[in-house]
Amino acid sequence: MLFLMTLTYTSSFMDRTVLSIIQNPIKEELGLSDTQLGILGGFAFALFYSTLGIPVARLAERMDRRWLITISLAIWSVATAASGLAKGFASLFAFRVAVGVGEAGASPPAHSLITDFFAPERRGTAFSIYSLGVSAGVLTGSIAGGYVAQAYGWRMTFAIFGIPGILLAILIPLTIKEPRRGRLDPPRPPDEALPTLKEVLHRFARKRALSHSVAGASIAAFGSYSIISFSAPFFIRAHGASLPEAGLFLGLTSGLSAGVGIFLSGFLTDRMSRRDARWAVWIPAIGFGLAVPLYIAGFLVPSKAAAMTILLIPPALQYLYLGPTMGLMHNLVTPRMRATTTAILYLAVNLFGMGLGPPITGYVSDMLAASMGGGARCHGAMASLDQLCRVAAATGVRWALVIGTLAFLWAAIHYLIAARTLRSDLRPDEVAL
Repeated sequence: MLFLMTLTYTSSFMDRTVLSIIQNPIKEELGLSDTQLGILGGFAFALFYSTLGIPVARLAERMDRRWLITISLAIWSVATAASGLAKGFASLFAFRVAVGVGEAGASPPAHSLITDFFAPERRGTAFSIYSLGVSAGVLTGSIAGGYVAQAYGWRMTFAIFGIPGILLAILIPLTIKEPRRGRLDPPRPPDEALPTLKEVLHRFARKRALSHSVAGASIAAFGSYSIISFSAPFFIRAHGASLPEAGLFLGLTSGLSAGVGIFLSGFLTDRMSRRDARWAVWIPAIGFGLAVPLYIAGFLVPSKAAAMTILLIPPALQYLYLGPTMGLMHNLVTPRMRATTTAILYLAVNLFGMGLGPPITGYVSDMLAASMGGGARCHGAMASLDQLCRVAAATGVRWALVIGTLAFLWAAIHYLIAARTLRSDLRPDEVAL
């Protein structure tokens, strides 16, 4: 079950990441600005991915979770493949919205399934393994996307990347059985009623560690999605990298390095929290604080080799928050609140992080480029041949990324605040961390 759920999460991030790798060819062929690219990589996807999560989660509390995941997989995989048919910004926007609609139905039921297969003291590690789908998807989407796009063009790349999800959609209902909800949790009333959405929100209000962890994760996502969306264009513009080179770099950083951090986060948290439950929020705060100066150095250093070397390190630190946050979140709510709690997390993370991060970073990039003379004449297919436009575009995206990474410091503050009430929030009526 965990392997298939991780593959599903991998597929979703492959479909998101491939857009960032082929942004430059799309920008040149369709004549788009960085702001428009940011909207496609952020708001277009996040709009329905975030808002549909809660109604889908309410369904997941009632019905067979496997089929919700299966239907969702089919929708977003077909929409990804169809993105290669786009004729301009409007049609590509519509296809990315459809991808978001499909992916809205995957994570809430997947989270709920995982908690019914793993005991509370193992959930940090389980969710870290599941979260490896982020790094595996980014790694595969980046490296494979760069080579496929170089060989076949961006349109065929979309078509090829839609195939894995369709195969998974066939496999999941054939191999996973729906478990009884809450079967590994401490004894509760046998006929626990389905909590209302108001009751779930009230729990967020009462458990300050829960609400601050979600706030921290949402703010961190602003920086994360900005970096994923614009790292490849940064290396192409600022360091003259090819598509395969940019894809390899993004795969090694946001894929491989991030994967190390994601796995270690759950492993460290499950061990350290036996001594003090607050390590579940201290570890993310420490990771963010260490990642920021390294990101800034990596984006500002003039050498491509030095930049690639430095930027291999901070993703492992930045992603130390994923496993602890998911494990803690589910340990602070009851079994029939878990899919809805996941949807609330994803609503906050994706509306703020994905919905605003890439568009704002793209807008800042455009404004900084325009201030250097890279204005309206630098949009379109000929812009890549103009030296002034190339320098302006490189400088704009470089400083936009530096500014975006500061979000991690804000996120660290919320995790530190969560530490103040975490032990009282994990009282005897709760599942012990």
